[in-house]
Amino acid sequence: MNIKDIKNICVVGSGQMGHQIGMLCALGGFSTIIQDVSSQSLTKAKTSLESIMETWVMKGKIAEDQKEAALKRLSFTESLEEASSKADFVIEAIVEKLEIKREVFKKLDDYAPAHAVLATNSSTIVNSLIADATKRPEKVCNMHFFFPPLVMDCVEVVMSEQTSEETAQITLDVCEKINRKGILLRKEISGFVANRILIALQKEAMYLYEEGIADYKDIDLIVKQALKHPIGPFELMDLSGLDVGYYVMQQRFAETGNPKDKPPAFIEERVKAGLLGRKTGKGFYDYSSKKVKQ
Repeated sequence: MNIKDIKNICVVGSGQMGHQIGMLCALGGFSTIIQDVSSQSLTKAKTSLESIMETWVMKGKIAEDQKEAALKRLSFTESLEEASSKADFVIEAIVEKLEIKREVFKKLDDYAPAHAVLATNSSTIVNSLIADATKRPEKVCNMHFFFPPLVMDCVEVVMSEQTSEETAQITLDVCEKINRKGILLRKEISGFVANRILIALQKEAMYLYEEGIADYKDIDLIVKQALKHPIGPFELMDLSGLDVGYYVMQQRFAETGNPKDKPPAFIEERVKAGLLGRKTGKGFYDYSSKKVKQ
């Protein structure tokens, strides 16, 4: 199998990552179906994508006919079986919880054609922890997009010892078709490359804040002014979603048992209070009058 055999793509999950990944696939010429168990989430995703594409047309990023053609290639459903039954390539983009991902991949293995590649957009969980829930571990890999996918031009493609060369190459070719730079990692490690570097920075920032060395606003300011980062670590946590970071830290702690990997209390408190960052209007900062740039 090669990239010419990939016609239909299924994206599982219509949240802040999934719906934009689906749009990238449709823009790349693939017949794309986005699945989610929540009809409300699907409706929100459809409305959001139509708005983003209209903005792109106004800004001259794409032509009107390109927008219309891409939206025609895009559909939505609550049924996982319907979404994956004709898929040549599946991208899972659901909550960062291993048990739930394994349940979904087991169903995908039953529903999707035998030739279909099953990729996970997990930001930290290696695919070998998921692949054995299927009968096709050689067709499972990580395809880690960065938020927001319609803006960020990078995808970490990660192989396990069982991922085939064919699967890796097809995934890289899909990246090329959707106009994203795929970078292949042949060895698994939790968090991959970007997030391991990012988590190290965020961990130190959280430690400095928790110890009262500096306020989170001052830490962000120092990182931006002194290190020339476009946004600070706490602003970035708000952008990605505090719940996403919280689940990543929980998964890391479950794997290592190291107390240093456990989510800090101030993160857990915000997540339980629903203060998840930009997507809820408030996290560390107040975004009630701001929008994420597309």
